[in-house]
Order: sequence, then C-alpha cells, then structure tokens
Amino acid sequence: MQQVVTRCAPSPSGFLHIGGARTALFNKLFAKHFGGLFLLRIEDTDRKRTFNEAIDGILQDLSWLGLDWDQDPVYQSQNIARHKEVALKLLKEGYAYRCFSSSEELAELKQKQISLGLPLRYDGRWRDKKAEDEPKNTKYVIRLKAPQEGETIIDDIVQGKITTKNTELDDMILLRSDGTPTYMLSAVIDDHDMGITHVIRGDDHLTNAFRQLLIFKALDWVPPTYGHIPLIHGPDGAKLSKRHGAIGADKFRSMGFLPIAIRNYLLRLGWAHGNEEIISDKQAIEWFNGTGIGKSPSRFDLDKMSSLNSYYIKNMKNTDLVDLIIPILLSSETSSINNKVRKKLIQGMDSLKERSKNLVELAENSKVYLPSESLQYSEKAKNIIISEGINTLELILPNLEKIKHWNSESLEEWARSYAKNKDIKLGQLAQPLRASLTGSTQSPPIFEVMEIFGQKDVIDRIKKCIETFKFNEIE
Repeated sequence: MQQVVTRCAPSPSGFLHIGGARTALFNKLFAKHFGGLFLLRIEDTDRKRTFNEAIDGILQDLSWLGLDWDQDPVYQSQNIARHKEVALKLLKEGYAYRCFSSSEELAELKQKQISLGLPLRYDGRWRDKKAEDEPKNTKYVIRLKAPQEGETIIDDIVQGKITTKNTELDDMILLRSDGTPTYMLSAVIDDHDMGITHVIRGDDHLTNAFRQLLIFKALDWVPPTYGHIPLIHGPDGAKLSKRHGAIGADKFRSMGFLPIAIRNYLLRLGWAHGNEEIISDKQAIEWFNGTGIGKSPSRFDLDKMSSLNSYYIKNMKNTDLVDLIIPILLSSETSSINNKVRKKLIQGMDSLKERSKNLVELAENSKVYLPSESLQYSEKAKNIIISEGINTLELILPNLEKIKHWNSESLEEWARSYAKNKDIKLGQLAQPLRASLTGSTQSPPIFEVMEIFGQKDVIDRIKKCIETFKFNEIE
C-alpha cells in the first residue's frame, strides 16, 4: 500500500485562522492513522500579500497547537522555476497556449457575458491560433487547453461523488504575463512533487479541485484523493469572521486556552465518533480515518470550547499548570518567582483550577499566593477592613500566634469555636481574614490559603494590614 502523505498549505497573508488549524488537525490525524506523513507547505508565491511575520506566526501557532510536521517546510516561492518549467512543457506539448488578450478585451468580454446572463469565463479566442498569428513583442499569458467535452469527476471522501461538465470549466491561466505561476499550477506541481496522496481542505476549494484535476490529467500525473470539509460558521450561521470575535489561533493562546483542549474541540467540530466528547490524541489517531465528517457547516461555540478547556485544566498536573501560568504572572505582577512561591502555587492549585476556565483566569486567581509585597487591596476588601475588620484582626492575632497545629482543619475548627464564643457568624471572621490576607473578597477556601501561607506569613500579613489601615489615611 502506498504511504499516505497529507499536507497543510497556509497562505502567509495573515494569522492562522481557527479553520486552518482544524484543517491541519484533520490532515495530521488522517496521515498518522495510516502511519503516513504530515507535511507543511507555505504558499508564499504572492509576494505582495506575504509577510515574514505571518510566516513566523503560522509556524509558531502550528507548533503550539501540537500540529508539528514531519519534514522541513516547503516554501512555494522557492519552486517557481519548477512551476515555469512545467508550464512551458505543457505549452510545448500542445496542452496549453499563449493568450494575448488585453485587460481591456477581457473586461469587455466580461461585461458582454453579464449583459447576456452568461457564465463568466474566458472564451478561448486564442486557443486555436497559429504561431504566425501571434503578435511580436507583446505580453501574453499561458492558458491550459482544457477539454471541451465530457466531464470531470471527483470521488470525494467527504462529499461523495461529484461531477461537473467540462464545458463549465474554462481555459485557466497557468503562467501570468510577468512569468509568475498561478496558484492552480503551483499547487498541482507541489502536491505531485511532495508525493501528496490525500488533500483534505475546506469545501471553498471544491471548484479549484475540478480545475486542478485538469492540470493533473494534462500532465498524466496521478492526482491525490480529495476530501472537502464544510467551513466553520459563527453562532449566527454566517461564515466565521472577525466580527464573531477571536478566530486566530494566537488569540486563543493569549486567552489562556490549552492546545489539547483546542485540538479536542476542533476534532469534534464537524466530526463525530459515537457520543465521545473527551478524546485523547491517541484515540483521535486511532479513530480518525476520514469517515464521520459531516457535510454541513459546524457552528463555532466558544462556551463549549471553554468548557473543554476547563475540563483539561482540572485534570492537568499541578506542576505543569504552574509552569504555564508563571510566564503570565511574570509579565504582569512580579519580576521573579522563587521556589518558595512556586511551591505555594503548586499547593494551592487543587482549589484554584476548580475555579478557572482558562490559564488567564487561573493566573489571576493564583495571585493570592504571590509575595506580600505584591499584595493590593480591592475597594471591597478595603471597606470590609475599615468598617469592622481592624478590630476583629487585632483580637484574633494573639489566638493565631498560639495555634500549634497549622493546617486547614485545625484553623477552621479554631475559627468556628471563636465565632461561637463571640456569638458571631463565621463569615464575620472569615471575611476580614480573607480581605487582609489576599486583598480580595474572593479566594480559594481561606483556611486552605492560611495553611499554604504558613503561620508566620499569615501573622505578618495581618500585622501589615492593621498598620496600613489603622494609622494611615485611606484615600
């Protein structure tokens, strides 16, 4: 059996769209299911629309998503000489011809077809001209001499068997008047030279597939097997675009999504395997064989992807999560995080990750365990401390200093006993404690926080809070 080879072929005119990420995922899973290769081609022949920053971004996003490729990337712009060579070969063998139609002539043809309600296509006026009829020193394009009879058939692994009449396909341009190849020609040649056996891509390329098959046929090359997947739509049913919010892989990275959660979500976006929702990479490779892809567009649901992200955060190792949030904390809150603070973050992660849907939220919630010099009090926390918290904090300090077994269970037992003896609710004690220790009115369970801080740190923070709010004017 021939080795399966698929490819991802982004155009570096912008960011990696979430739809492009799904296409890359499907191609990789399909190749790996059959023990094949997943390759990357950067389609950068349109130099006016190509940006080096976009190329770097695409490479970084694919790697971050875990969609690494098997060989060095192929840059289409480096193959232009090869593309020209093939175009001239087709010209020499009579499968292509020179077209000298000016832009004005073509514009006039287009207007005439519009007025008559005819399909817009080139009419082949230079198709059968003889060499002596060709003008000298005049620019021309090279067009494919497409068949004018019969039909072209695609046996698509997603869409099924699709047929179009060749009369509906015009003589497409292979080489522009400046000598540069068109996308149609370049894609065909590179797919052949890279040994691509299967092309899985968006169904907006379905028309291209028919035209590309004509080039494969003219060259007597075996075409790849095609699979055209429906595009991703927004919640409103319209094609997913910037107006729907974040659609680039880089944006989801900055929003704190995990690559594995994105892969799992995109896999289920247009493909199904029974009722499975949580699918590991190993299972995905085992199950994804090209069947099960729907024919209707899928709707992108950020809430569902967030829910999956939350699941993976909850089930991730605490040490790995801390490694992921430390860069976020360092970029905004503190210049360094030592081993002592890292240990506190790891200890607190069990509670923290239960309350976070993404890494940004997790990092924000984790600020409670940063050194006390980073502590900032929210307005709500200030109000609690100023209104009645100072007296409570002063009263409990001697008690806290005497506690021998410093763990969450003992601390909660002490707090409940203290509240009962003072005939107050537990919250009247816990709220000032939380405000003074974390600077917020929300945190993980406060007695767990106190255990992780340690007795000395808790007492020092309370003393600092009392000093700050009792003897200094509050703005």
